[in-house]
Amino acid sequence: MAAVRHAEASWTGSLAEGSGMINYVTSGSITRLPVSWASRTEAANGRTSPEELVAAAHASCYAMAFSGDLTRNGTPPTSLTVGATVTFDKVEAGWKVVSSALTVRGVVPGIDAATFTSLAEVARDGCPISGMMKGNVALSVEATLEG
Repeated sequence: MAAVRHAEASWTGSLAEGSGMINYVTSGSITRLPVSWASRTEAANGRTSPEELVAAAHASCYAMAFSGDLTRNGTPPTSLTVGATVTFDKVEAGWKVVSSALTVRGVVPGIDAATFTSLAEVARDGCPISGMMKGNVALSVEATLEG
């Protein structure tokens, strides 16, 4: 059975001077998040952006994918801390998401650093959000095994 999610946003005014709102998501966990063009290209000033939301989606998706891969390896993680930095830049054709750089720090008993790094790369390519981005943006992962 497919999982279907929905979000609703609104926008008022021109691109540069207008503003928007993420009004609703299926879970109800995100409501009334303000967005603006300036929050995408300048300082956030308390507003979110589509790229910030993509970064949050990528970090959480990757954390789940990597945890699954580590568990299937027989080395379930004690903890993973994942960051995603999504870069939105002006290119010849206009503005574009150009990259998503993942960082992961993990406490994983019974694994060596080389295997941890190798599985981190596998998870980068196996995460469904990465799959959606692959071929469209540069994807990278920097993995650090702790403790």
